[in-house]
Amino acid sequence: MTKKIALVTGASSGIGSSTALELHAKGFTVYGAARRTDKMRNLKTVGIHVVELDVTDEDSMVTCIERILEKEGRIDVLINNAGYGSYGAIEDVPLEEARRQLDVNLFGLARMTQLVLPSMRRNQFGKIVNISSMGGKVYTPFGGWYHATKFAVEAFSDCLRMEVAPFGIDVIVVEPGGIKTDWGIIAADHLKETSAQGAYKAKAYSASDSMRKMYSGNLLSKPELIAKTISKSVMARKPKTRYLVGSAAKPSVFLKRIVSDRTFDRIIQKMMG
Repeated sequence: MTKKIALVTGASSGIGSSTALELHAKGFTVYGAARRTDKMRNLKTVGIHVVELDVTDEDSMVTCIERILEKEGRIDVLINNAGYGSYGAIEDVPLEEARRQLDVNLFGLARMTQLVLPSMRRNQFGKIVNISSMGGKVYTPFGGWYHATKFAVEAFSDCLRMEVAPFGIDVIVVEPGGIKTDWGIIAADHLKETSAQGAYKAKAYSASDSMRKMYSGNLLSKPELIAKTISKSVMARKPKTRYLVGSAAKPSVFLKRIVSDRTFDRIIQKMMG
């Protein structure tokens, strides 16, 4: 049986790195892509192909896809994982940074999808996994631009799923909860830097400290949990359209469904200090 070809973006750390390793272990031919290729020596050691990729750069994205197609002839699975969390009061975040958040988390994902679709359509087969978040269903103060990208990924994926279904292509959304990676520490530090002065200072410092404490503790899920979920989804003949998994994911989304917006607001504000 011919090995399936999988491309994982944002593979230099966290969920992306774990997913590349998990798919490799399951017998896929895996390409791990990221800007920081020096951080992927562990992937290269086990036989994963390492590719440089910047999802905000058109030439980089085109070159990445063309290189794989030239060598393998197809891409069967695309894991759109590259992303980050830009936190700060909406009033304080410069629009240049807001646009970068959208470029990485939404437009980069969309462009990578556009680039793999012709090959998948020709082969009448493909699995596109978009890494969203429980933050695409619920929200927190100071995460406005981040949550905007994840809410958008949810809608984008729903529309895409209907468009490509006739070509044998599945679109899968994975919605992680709290995962033990550097993501939360970076977001917390960015929040403090962005809103360290002015009207939001006190709340921003409190929220940043809460995030740092949470992501430094041991209550969050490991990235391997998400990697196994992704692997399960792409190996399924008929995968679910969504996989909500990880620390606090299901309870948070359930809570949002059953209480009013203002009640949810009060609960989240209290949790974040």
